[in-house]
Formats: sequence, C-alpha cells, structure tokens
Amino acid sequence: MTPRDGPPFRADHVGSLLRPRALIAALKAHRAGILDDVGLEAARDAAIRDAVRQQEAVGLPVVGDGEFRRVSYWAGFVARVDGLEAREAAFAFRDEEGRESAFTAPHVTAPLRRSRAIAGDEFAFVAGLTDRVVKITLPSPPTMHFWRLDRGIDPAAYVDAADFFADLARVYAEELADLAARGAAYVQLDDVLFAMLCDPVVRARVAEAGMDADRLIDDYIGLCNRAIAGRPPGLAVAMHIRRGNYKSHFLSAGGYDAAAQRLFAELAVDGFLLEYDTPRAGDFTPLRFVPPGRRVVLGLVSTKTPGLEDAEALRRRIDEAAKILPLDQLALSPQCGFASTLAGNPFGEADQWAKLARVVEVAERVWG
Repeated sequence: MTPRDGPPFRADHVGSLLRPRALIAALKAHRAGILDDVGLEAARDAAIRDAVRQQEAVGLPVVGDGEFRRVSYWAGFVARVDGLEAREAAFAFRDEEGRESAFTAPHVTAPLRRSRAIAGDEFAFVAGLTDRVVKITLPSPPTMHFWRLDRGIDPAAYVDAADFFADLARVYAEELADLAARGAAYVQLDDVLFAMLCDPVVRARVAEAGMDADRLIDDYIGLCNRAIAGRPPGLAVAMHIRRGNYKSHFLSAGGYDAAAQRLFAELAVDGFLLEYDTPRAGDFTPLRFVPPGRRVVLGLVSTKTPGLEDAEALRRRIDEAAKILPLDQLALSPQCGFASTLAGNPFGEADQWAKLARVVEVAERVWG
C-alpha cells in the first residue's frame, strides 16, 4: 500500500491515541502548578514525535498527532471559535449494563466567528515530522448543535437556527481553506449525531423536546454539505460516524438504517469511516446506498476492548461487506479513536499498537 491508496486509506485510523504515561504525568504536574505551560507543550511535542514514529513503524500510510493537544475531540474547536462554550448535555453515555455517565457539550452564547486557526498549528507540527499524509480531525458541524437539543443556542445569539447554521458553515469553510493552504490533504469530520438519530431511544428523546429526528437528519446533511462545498481541490474530506466513545461507554445503539439512504447518497464527502465492531452497530445492508466513487472504511477493530482481533475473522467480515458494496470501495480501520477524551479507553499502549498493526496487516492481505 502507498499513500496513493487514499484518502481514505485501505489501512486507516480514526485519530485519537492513548496518552502515554509521560504525557499524563506532565498533565497532572501542570494541573498541580508544578509544570508551567512551556513545559507542558514540550511534553506534548515529545509525545507527538514518538506517536508519529510509532504510526510509521506499524506501517500506517496516514498519521496524526493522536489529538494529544486536546482535552476531547471537540473541545479545541469550542475553545478556538468565538461564541461557543461547554455546558451540560441533554444526553448521557451508557455501557452495556446500563450505567450512565454525564458529559458536557457545545453551547452557543454569541454569533460565531473564526478569529484564529482551529487546527492549523496541529497540522503544521506533524507535517514537519513525516513525509506521510497527515490526517486532521475536526468535530462535525452538527456536533455544535445537537447534544443540548432545544437548549443549545442562546436567543440573544441567534433567533433562527438557519442563521446559526450559515455562520457555522462559514467557520468550517474558512478552516478548511486555511488547512489546505498549509498543505493539508485529508480532513476527517467526527460525528456522533447521525448514528444517534438512528437509535429509537434517542429519536424518542428528540420528539420529547419538540424536535423531529428526520428533519434534523436533513438539516444536518445540508449543514455539512454547505460547510465543505468550497473545499479546495486536493483536500479530501471524510466523515467518521460513531456512537460515542468515553471510557468504553457509548451514546447510541443500532444500525444506520434510519439515515442511510439520505446520508450515504447525499452527504458530499469523499468517504465514510463507520463503526462495525459489535452487533450493536447493525449489519452491512445500509451500505447498498453508498454511491460509486466513495470509499467506506470498515471500523471492525475495537478500541473499547484490549483483545486483539483475529486476522482471518476480519477478512471474513470484509468479505461479508463486499457482498453489499464492491471490495474496491472498502477499507479497514479501528472502529473509533483510542482516547476521544484525556481518560482514554481501559487498555494499554501495547494493545493499541498491536491493533493498528493488525489493521495494516489485514489491509495488505486483502488489497495488496
């Protein structure tokens, strides 16, 4: 495999990596006032350099910074865009036993404005370390709207959600143009909302708030398309559709069926990274709506459990998906990031690198 195989790539990854022990120690020392800002940034730089070397060593054709500069996958966006802050979400993470965990979500306090680069510094640092394609991850546009439902926008900021969507799309368009000018070739939008809007439990919660889940799906597709419509030539944009990832907890369950026909056919991205690691994700039949020319990266390798997936079992799953969508349109990755927040998922770095190496191994066997 070569970088020409994508993006998205035959062997891809979602983005976030477990924070190494040295970085966790530095973060704790910084919170305690023992380590200053300069020292913390030096620790992050060192951790990212090592993570890039490790990604190269396992054979990945695409690398990133592990999101080591972020508290969570969306927090940096909120911190760097004027008019956003974090407040309590209307939903909760849950595990297989039904235990719940609350979280915070973006809230709109004022008209949005991109007054500085959002991920440009992250890209520039990693691009200076490698000759491989650098993936930049951004939270999807709907992330800035959904989780607080009808309480997510201060009336003083926007009376009409359509005006908010227009400003939000402009922020993304400006960021994508800036990233492309810096040399970026691959941006991934991380989205939880489309999968949530396929979950009957979530759809009922949306209805209780006086909102319509199907209308939201249509509105969010339009928002995303407006945000990426003017992306420069040579900049690929893919969407990772996930079910939530916080200490191995999730936000939704079920297949992509309720949104698949509209989402896969109408969302104007270059590819999709989809979670398919457990039966909770549903089957492959929704892939029949993916049009020619768009690649689907199958997230078959779990980032929630430490056990290493069997290579032949992964090949069989890929063959199963290929009965629905041509093999040439398929690729392989972990189902999600390894640490969408600082806490990360409960297993070790050795497990993480073994799983990424397994992704590369199986992709080479299947696609050469």
